[in-house]
Amino acid sequence: MSNLEIFKIGIGPSSSHTLGPLVAANKFCENLDPYLDKLSHIKVQLFGSLSLTGRGHLSDKAVIWGLCGLSASELNANLQEEIISLALKQNIIKICGKKQISFNYDNDIIFEDKFLKLHENGLVFSAFDNQSEILKQTFYSVGGGFVMSEVELKSYLFRKEEVTKNDLALMQVNNAADAVKICEQNGWDLAELSLNYELQFHSLDTIKSYCSKIWETMQGVYASGINPKDPNLPGVLNLHRRAKGLYARLYANDEPMAIIDYISLYAIAIAEENASGAKVVTAPTNGACAVIPAVMLYLKNHTQIFSEEKAVKFLLTAMMIGSFYKKNASISGAEAGCQAEVGSASSMAAGAMATIYGANASVACGAAEIAMEHHLGLTCDPVGGLVQIPCIERNAFGAIKAIAAARMAIIRKSTPRVGLDEVIKTMYETGKDMNSKYKETALGGLAINVGSVC
Repeated sequence: MSNLEIFKIGIGPSSSHTLGPLVAANKFCENLDPYLDKLSHIKVQLFGSLSLTGRGHLSDKAVIWGLCGLSASELNANLQEEIISLALKQNIIKICGKKQISFNYDNDIIFEDKFLKLHENGLVFSAFDNQSEILKQTFYSVGGGFVMSEVELKSYLFRKEEVTKNDLALMQVNNAADAVKICEQNGWDLAELSLNYELQFHSLDTIKSYCSKIWETMQGVYASGINPKDPNLPGVLNLHRRAKGLYARLYANDEPMAIIDYISLYAIAIAEENASGAKVVTAPTNGACAVIPAVMLYLKNHTQIFSEEKAVKFLLTAMMIGSFYKKNASISGAEAGCQAEVGSASSMAAGAMATIYGANASVACGAAEIAMEHHLGLTCDPVGGLVQIPCIERNAFGAIKAIAAARMAIIRKSTPRVGLDEVIKTMYETGKDMNSKYKETALGGLAINVGSVC
């Protein structure tokens, strides 16, 4: 329905591996509430990519936070540490924030060495009384912090194409072809199309307020990223944070190539915040959370055209393009590789930037196509199972490619031979053909060749 939640405020380092399991645990808590009186213990099984890279992505801790009934927006560093300390040192968790039960990390969170059939990111929650199992549910983290139950995902994957009477009253925008056609009929650009689409579900004030809050949060993440409390990122790599030093050098020296360095700074600062587990905006995922704000910060700080109004327009355009990936392909690295994360973010940013510069829907979709075309085949092979190498630098390259793609599309005079819908289809097919060891499993690529050295 609404596309607003393509941008959501969450926690790092991963939307599918951290935020998703937290949301899944929240959902299980809601269903568990009637059984709390007789509840004695909980068991959680992590499958597939969630199992293989879950520790590095904090999937286990996210499950614990979620089972305590806390949403991402309620968490802060002190509360996170307090809950984990209680669970790991005192073997207690407060289920749904209401009832304390015993908890044994080694026995109650199980990293299963297999995949579930419906999706690469599966979780199974089981609740027990003193004698037997009283509730069991399976959830799937399908990317971008979106979570589906087994019933919901089966329906989504296998349902026949049906349009209800209520749907007939709504504007349908399922792909780029739909978008361009509707825009040409109404004289709209993609931002105007996205706004009119969202007005079917929300008031104008709600839409503008939501987008403004997202943009404000993005800028806050950048501000934190250039002045971090800890000089190193968490995890076995002990990676030094670069944004603070890069910021100091850039503002001390004005070099000919500085514009590239500024774009890199914006992306690296935000991606490092995500890697630290801090609060960020999924855009459309945590692994790619720095691409869109880096482009927006470039427009704000280095051009004359940007404003708060343009920021809303940028985000509206980006979410419309993001919806095409979510509906017709994937934004999950575990399902389709990093092309589905950094690639889709770069595509969204390119189309949005072109729109800000006055491009019509066709040209903006062309910009989005160019950006994705040059991310096709990008693997997801995080070293140490952490969203650090190569993820942080990939956000910077994704932002730079987005800006280049927007400029190419705007100045182009010839008719493109490849459309956005075609490249989205190609990306998805490429992701499905990609060997699983290159899809957020840390079983191949850099994760193996560098991991053996670290």
